[in-house]
Parts: sequence; structure tokens; C-alpha cells
Amino acid sequence: MQTSQKHQRTGVIHGLYHQPMQEIDSYRMPHFQILENNMFQDIGSQGKTVSFEKCNGQFFTLDSSPATTDFLTCDSPSAVSVLSNRSTFSPQGSHTCSSDPHHSSDIYSGSPISGCSVADDGSDLKHKLREIEISLLGIESEIVDSCYCCYKTEARQNTSMATWKMLEGRLDLKQVLVECARAVSESDITRAVDFMEVLGNMVSVSGEPIQRLGAYLLEGLRARLEKSGSSIYKALKCSEPITSSELLSYMSILYQICPFWRFAYISANVVIREAIQYEQRIHIIDFQIAQGSQWMALFEDLARRPGGPPFVRITGVDDSQSAFARGGGLHLVGKRLLKQAELLKVPFEFHGAAMCGSEVKLEALRIRPGEAIVVNCPYVLHHMADESVSTENHRDRLLRLIKSLSPKVMTLVEQESNTNTSPFFARFRETLDYYTAMFESIDVARPRDDKQRISAEQHCVARDIVNMIACEGPDRVERHELFTKWRARLMMAGLTPYPLSSSVTCAVNDLLREYNQNFRIGEMNGALYLGWKNRLMATSSAWR
Repeated sequence: MQTSQKHQRTGVIHGLYHQPMQEIDSYRMPHFQILENNMFQDIGSQGKTVSFEKCNGQFFTLDSSPATTDFLTCDSPSAVSVLSNRSTFSPQGSHTCSSDPHHSSDIYSGSPISGCSVADDGSDLKHKLREIEISLLGIESEIVDSCYCCYKTEARQNTSMATWKMLEGRLDLKQVLVECARAVSESDITRAVDFMEVLGNMVSVSGEPIQRLGAYLLEGLRARLEKSGSSIYKALKCSEPITSSELLSYMSILYQICPFWRFAYISANVVIREAIQYEQRIHIIDFQIAQGSQWMALFEDLARRPGGPPFVRITGVDDSQSAFARGGGLHLVGKRLLKQAELLKVPFEFHGAAMCGSEVKLEALRIRPGEAIVVNCPYVLHHMADESVSTENHRDRLLRLIKSLSPKVMTLVEQESNTNTSPFFARFRETLDYYTAMFESIDVARPRDDKQRISAEQHCVARDIVNMIACEGPDRVERHELFTKWRARLMMAGLTPYPLSSSVTCAVNDLLREYNQNFRIGEMNGALYLGWKNRLMATSSAWR
């Protein structure tokens, strides 16, 4: 091994202490319209990171917030015991690939540890550090002095937990996660497993936001190495080990403490109400009907319409996952909506289309002449496979189908994240960045030891994270795209932007008053953006 390579590898331990993390590859937004007292910083025409600031206050960005140096000991199990009953990953069960021997990490060149009160004797500190290096990197004859050669097998297996605990509180969890993902992306199995052993003692489902997120990212990395991501994702979606009523309760908790779904429903409903204000017969095609909660509020608006409410027909599309969450099929949604419509004296008819959105064909929608068509797509189109997965390209096919319906309006709400066609390592870093913001936003709403919050994250968020990290090809259904990409797809399908009125902005601003002040909104390119601190989280737009 060359001398330069030796220095690159032996610097890994020091590089994982708290250092400024490398910037996530960014796609900046060019301009934001100032809304109320929110100010959005103009930072160029390329990159995704947008700085959200209050005019009367200052906030840390996700990357600049003070790092936590004290290791938090938690009694809660790690993601391994939470998400599966499997044993810890064993490299014997995986394929063997060689890593690039010339790779040099961009954070391996950190400075030596300072201020560590391990022992007064400098040689003892040096010995402890060499133990950690050996445990992380293995022993290579040209790296390790001859006096360590006899330690080759024993060091990797017998490094004491006291040694780990001595340094865990000084390791930067986000950087360890990134380095673990880098090792996985390079198929460096041994190095990846070493990092996973370290991470297992740093993450916790009841800890700080990054510790909780780290637990699920670690599970995804393990599943990727074991090639078990698809089976874990399916297991997390099935009826074991929770009942449908429990899952519905967890979903309800997230609905209450995070504005993401209410942002989708409220922004879309205002647009729809304005688009159909003079129509007497309306057909709403909802590509993810879920519980049908979105339409309860719309019924109330229509019931107050001068001249009486119009006739409303809803076609609700949904798959078996939502059927489990409801504890039954789409007919339950129809009954619930019919009861509300009768109470408000709104003429109503329901048609359930029990299928995945990618399976929808024109005949399943039962189009009737004389009805004004409204199409609603809340957080659903990113589940459709595109040209990178299948030649059928259901994502663009559905958009062309929607255009063929000549809708009065189509509403689209999606996560503002880029995980569709990104290679694994870039996708991991994007997932880490996006869900760090999400877990921070959840953290301010409930205590960290709140069992309901823990269960909600495990059953409603963890499965998406595992899918993005551990799965590829058709098995990976979490494929988010940025609004700029959605805009290009929609316009290529022949759809044109439907302008959002000030009423949409006002309604969302009223909603956000119920949540933490770090949630804010902005408008750009005809879309309304929901953000947490400096991170864009979701977009709402309308088309016709």
C-alpha cells in the first residue's frame, strides 16, 4: 500500500468527530415571493437549499445547528429490534464485493482528538485510539505496526464496550451514517458492518431527532446489505404486528402533529372550490382517497353555496394498504361520505376503484357527460414507476390520461425531494437531509418519550425510509421528484398551470398558526411551498 493511501485510511477515526458536514448536493430555487412576515432568501438559479428566515428572528439551518456532543443513553431498542426480529447483520450471509482501494473520503482528514479525558497517560490514549482504528478498519500489515499484528483477530471481536462508550459521545452521528452508506455503496462489506456496530450504540427510537432517524436509516442499510429490503417493507405494511385500528390511530397522530396532510387537503380544496363554483354536476377523481377526510370540509363549503349545493360524485382510488388501515374496503369510505352528505343535504354518489394508481385505466373512472371533472393527487404520483423503472412509464401515462379527461382542475401535492433516479449514495444523503427536517418538526410537537409518537414514526414513516434506502427497481416505490421535474412532466403531458389565488395562501397561513413557528410557506413558479426552517418539504400546485 502506498504511503498516501496509508494516511488516508488511518485518518478515519479523527474525521468522524464533530466536524462541519459536507454540503448536500443542492438544487437551489431561484426566487420566492414574500408572503406575510416570511422572508425567503434568493440564492441563485441552481441547487435546492433555500434559506427560510423570520424577519424578527434568527434560526439555525439544519447543517449549522449546534451539534450534540453528549451521548444519550436510552432504554428503547434500536431499529433492528423494532422493525424486525432478525439477528444483527452477519457478513457471511452476503455477497462479497471488493471496494475501491484508492478511495479517499472527503471527511477523513480531521484533526486528532482534543479535550478527551481518557487517561493522563498519552500512551494509554494512543493505545485506545489504535484499538478503535483496528476495530473499524481491520488490520493491514503495512498500516499497523508489527507490535499490533498479534492483535489481528482478537481486536475486532473483543474491543471493550467501555472503549466504545468513551468515544461514542464525541462521534458525529450524521457523519457516521454517511460513512456507513459510503461503505455500503462501495460494497465494502467489512467496513460497512464495522460502522453498523458503532451506529447500533448511537441510535435510539426515543432519542433526539437524528438518533431516531438514524435508527431507521441503519435498518435500511442493514436490509440493503442483506438484500431483504423488499420483504421488510412488505412486512411493515401488512397486518402484523398491529391491528388496523392501531395503525389508524398512529396515522391520526401524525395528521395532528404535522401539517403535511392538512396542507395538501386545505390547499387543494380551496382551488377546487373556486374552480367549480358555477358547476352543477361535479365528478371528483381522487387517486388516494384514504379515509375520505378531505371531502368532509368541501361538503360543508358546497352546502353553503348560494342557490344550493351541486350534485357531487366521487371516484375513490386506493390500494390494499389503505384498506388495511381503514379496517375494511372502500365501501366504508363511501358510507362515511354519504352520511356526511346527507347531513348537509348535498346530493352525492360514491364509486370505489380498489386498485393501485398505476393500474387505473379510463374505463375504471366511469366518466359521464355533463360532469365537471376534478382530479386530486395528494402525495401519490411519486409511487408510480416512471421510464427509469418500466417501459410502461405509468407516471407519464397517468398524466396523459388525466389530460385526456379535460379536467376543470387537477391538484397535485408532492414531497420536495429528489430520490427517484439518484444513485444510492446521493439518494441516501438526500433522504438523510429531508427526514432530518421532518423528524425535527415532529420533535417539537411531542415529548421524546411519547410512546404514541414513537409508534407513529415506526409504523408510518420508517417503512418509507427503509424502502428508499434498501430497495431498487420495481421494489422501490418511494420515488420523489422536485417540483421542477413534476412541472416538466405535466407540461409535456399537455397540462398547463392553474393560477393559485391569494385565498389558497391565506388558508394555509391560517393552518400554520396551529403549528410551530418554524413551519412557513412561500410561492414560486406557480406552486405553494411548505418548508421547515431552511428546508423545502412539500409543494402544492394546480393544473388544467
